[in-house]
Amino acid sequence: MRTRLLALTAVVFSALVSAPAQSAKAQTKTGPSKAYNPPRMPDGHPDLQGVYDVATLTPVDRRSGTKLVITKEEAAKLENSAAGRREKEDAPLDPNRTAPPKGGDGSPGPYGNVGGYNYGWLDPGSKVNIVNGEYRSSIIVDPADGRTPPLTPEGQKRMAMLRYRPTSDAAESNDPGLDKAPGAYDDPERRPLGERCILGFGSTSGPPILPDYFYNNLHQIVQTKDSIMILAEMVHDVRTIRMNAKHLPSNMRLWLGDSVGHWEGDTLVVDTTNFTDKTAFRGATQDLHVTEYFTKAGPRTLLYRFTIDDPNTWTRPWTGEYSWPMTDSHIYEYACHEGNYALGDILRGARERDKEAAEGSKTGGK
Repeated sequence: MRTRLLALTAVVFSALVSAPAQSAKAQTKTGPSKAYNPPRMPDGHPDLQGVYDVATLTPVDRRSGTKLVITKEEAAKLENSAAGRREKEDAPLDPNRTAPPKGGDGSPGPYGNVGGYNYGWLDPGSKVNIVNGEYRSSIIVDPADGRTPPLTPEGQKRMAMLRYRPTSDAAESNDPGLDKAPGAYDDPERRPLGERCILGFGSTSGPPILPDYFYNNLHQIVQTKDSIMILAEMVHDVRTIRMNAKHLPSNMRLWLGDSVGHWEGDTLVVDTTNFTDKTAFRGATQDLHVTEYFTKAGPRTLLYRFTIDDPNTWTRPWTGEYSWPMTDSHIYEYACHEGNYALGDILRGARERDKEAAEGSKTGGK
């Protein structure tokens, strides 16, 4: 379902944002135009604490050939389109409707993905992201085309081998179907990490921290002099950033990597290494290196910027940025737990079906 939501967002942007790319100056403009003097912690550093809602209509990758900054009118069209879809999908379903075809009919809502959520459960975002007063058409700002750089030959080969292996940014459901290549539902060891309740899908746990375009979009920052905690609502993942520390030995690998922070002026800089090879963000190796920048851009806005570097995967580093609006909403427990009853029941049902098929073959199908 998340895949369809991402695809729809890209299609809407493609329809409305088709002008040529702007000048290099406009493409690379980042950060607040005026320095904001934020409230301070007792140690003198900016107070970043609070709950932030990272939901947005702005996709990570920009449509090829389009501009980074769109007009207020273009943004309004996108937002009005999203609001119209929300209103339509929130309408009551016809209780006398016929059953959907096998595999769904491909449309948004429960008909398109049989067994999926009704749209009312989803919160894919309703606003175009604004950075420095500019409406943005992508989170990626470097390369200038707003696209993830090409994979290296080694990265291409590895991605082909890991096509259906769980990754930190996998969708909640990612199965090509039984009539195609083996997928996430054909092996319990291939279940996406989000559905195994290990990491939130869509890299919402980070790093880098990205919108999942689905639901549970909140992140909470709690700050002390020696460590900073980031709690992701999806799926209750906690990152602890050790301030002014050294990285762990290279043989110590963590799901979310080893995050070490320091201050550069009023910007929190977080350097993360020591990833496990089980996460593989967008196919990256365990040598992935993520640098993040957290800057208060206003009383209720945090500017989040990140740079991704893995020479074994991409031909060059790449950078993205987007604003995190503060919210007064509360983070509630996401009661996801690995090894629930469903997977065991699925496997037992499959073994029962195998048994029935074997018995049928012995009796000639009688």
